[in-house]
Amino acid sequence: MKNEGQNPTGSFKDRGMTVGVTEAVALGRERVICASTGNTAASLAAYAARAHLECVVLVPAGGVAQGKLAQAYFEGARIVGLRGSFDDAMNVVVDTADRLDAYVLNSINPYRIEGQKTAAFEVFEQLGGNVPDWLMCPVGNGGNLAAYWKGFQELKALGATERLPRLVGVQAEGAAPIADAILEGREEIRPVEKPETVASAIRIGNPANWRKTVRAIRGSGGLALKLPDPLLVEAQTQLAREEGIFVEPASAASVAGAMRLAREGTLRSEETVVCVCTGHGLKDPEAALRERVEVAVVEPTVKAILSALGGSRR
Repeated sequence: MKNEGQNPTGSFKDRGMTVGVTEAVALGRERVICASTGNTAASLAAYAARAHLECVVLVPAGGVAQGKLAQAYFEGARIVGLRGSFDDAMNVVVDTADRLDAYVLNSINPYRIEGQKTAAFEVFEQLGGNVPDWLMCPVGNGGNLAAYWKGFQELKALGATERLPRLVGVQAEGAAPIADAILEGREEIRPVEKPETVASAIRIGNPANWRKTVRAIRGSGGLALKLPDPLLVEAQTQLAREEGIFVEPASAASVAGAMRLAREGTLRSEETVVCVCTGHGLKDPEAALRERVEVAVVEPTVKAILSALGGSRR
């Protein structure tokens, strides 16, 4: 597992955002802006605060996890909720930026991809100078998978490796325009008008980086998957209980993809498989608490505690 939840604001977005905000400062810009499902807003707000830049974020009203919204709010971002989806926010972010003289820091900004590609360098280093056989990555807007591909290609161009990994882009069934295009052999995506999934971070129907993502998957000889929400939740739960790694549902898509391919026999036991876990579970607490947590309340005695646990323990 490549656990990106350990980054400063709890998601992979920090890799690209520190580079993007640094460029904004170098250009003399005083205001930055993004459209976001949550993680981009939290990351941009943090780095903008550190750089003393004004930050504006556009989010789908009611469609952002409270943990992510709280981060952006306390980091000083000016948050505007839009009646619509993330895709609606993306449709207006560039024009809004022009009117505000703001620097756009969505993943359409190439500096974001330049920062995010460093994750590929880290994977290579952490595997002892080796490239994995497979790299599984959740796909929403598509920039992260494209960044990994760019990073691995650069390692090969530098002579550090002769191999490239096969990339697997994993989407939720209710928001899978990229996976659908690849699975159906199409050259163009068909945007999903009303994307629906418990995985809010990848609830995107018209991904801005779909061309780069499709090229990366096909160029690597990889695969695209679309998985039902119950499998994402199963992977999220299993990862927490067996590895002690708590991720948000979208982040668990990579692990769910590996589970699916392993069950189908596509992955072999001798192969190295890296699952990119893109964000911490505390980013989306509502999803984690979708089922009521039952807590036994007893008297503060050993006897009562052991009784609640179902008998004596030694």
